Amino acid sequence: MMTPLGSPAASSPPASSSCASARLAWGLLALLLAGCGGDVAHESLPVPVTVGTAESRTVPVQVQAVGHVEAASTVSVHALVGGELQKIGFTEGADVQQGDLLFTIDPRPYQAAVARAQAALDRDRALATQARGEATRTQALADRQFVSQEELARLQATASAQEAAAAADEAALRSARLDLEHCTIRAAIGGRTGALLVHAGNLVKANDTALVVINQVQPVQVDFTVPEQYLPAIQARGPQETLAVSSTVGRESEELRTGVLSFVDNTVDASTGTIALKASFDNADLALWPGRFTRVVLTLGQQEGAVVVPSQAIQEGQDGTYVYTVSADDTVQMTPVVVERTAGSDSVVGSGLQAGDTVVIDGQLLLRPGAKVAPRPAGEPS
Repeated sequence: MMTPLGSPAASSPPASSSCASARLAWGLLALLLAGCGGDVAHESLPVPVTVGTAESRTVPVQVQAVGHVEAASTVSVHALVGGELQKIGFTEGADVQQGDLLFTIDPRPYQAAVARAQAALDRDRALATQARGEATRTQALADRQFVSQEELARLQATASAQEAAAAADEAALRSARLDLEHCTIRAAIGGRTGALLVHAGNLVKANDTALVVINQVQPVQVDFTVPEQYLPAIQARGPQETLAVSSTVGRESEELRTGVLSFVDNTVDASTGTIALKASFDNADLALWPGRFTRVVLTLGQQEGAVVVPSQAIQEGQDGTYVYTVSADDTVQMTPVVVERTAGSDSVVGSGLQAGDTVVIDGQLLLRPGAKVAPRPAGEPS
């Protein structure tokens, strides 16, 4: 039997549809209430954090700086005489020892100059000998008044003049021989040669362009500066006590090179408030190359009983530095601290903490004073 259109049975929804709508409304209301109640439940949950312990131990008192490597000695080789550069006795970039042959300048003009100076000396010596003999013979005649005193004085003056000329010739001969020696240029120091600046066959002038530069790279020096506040600690060391300096270049994991402090400047730079220092390194492996920049650590001594925490625990706030300390009931508090310096990955705390205090080293962003935490030691998997 069919129901006519417009009848009450046709216009009302089925009973099953009304029940489904009611269940959907109640479900949405339950979700909403569960969400509101979830925030309250979340606030009561402990915050997972990683913790560490403040330790008391002996740590080195160190100052870190950026240094610049310099050769212990540098010699710029110049020609002291002019002439054609005939021979080069080394390979550029090679190591040379003190006294090794570097350059040879054409010696023939200087050999001729030595020969001329020798001939002039021989001539003037002969003339001086002759003049002195005449003056001696005339002296005997003058004593018997056969020759006037004026004539004797003239001959004696001539003899003295010839002897002076011979002395001047001796000086000229020494100068000529010295110029001849300068035709052979030898290394004044041992070290590493740089680029060859003048090649064989070129004409060089005395005291003109450098021919090559030699750097002594074993040992080397590292220049660096530290704040003037560390000067008293440096000066407190006796003349027989040296301060250790370590240096490294390149990656952080690279092996440290150890040297000693060798120079303290005699004045503090007023514009920067720093003092210039130098450290000497034997540089056996040639890792410290002149011109490179390096990380330098100057060790001033050892501090015993220092309170040390991982540097990750230190936080910066409007009122200064602080750490989150964990109480026995697993709640945290903000504890102001004074950080004296860093020692590797740790920080030395001057005040605010005691050895044995538990501090938060990870997870501080979710914390507030009085918050409940779930502490986990560093290195333990979450």
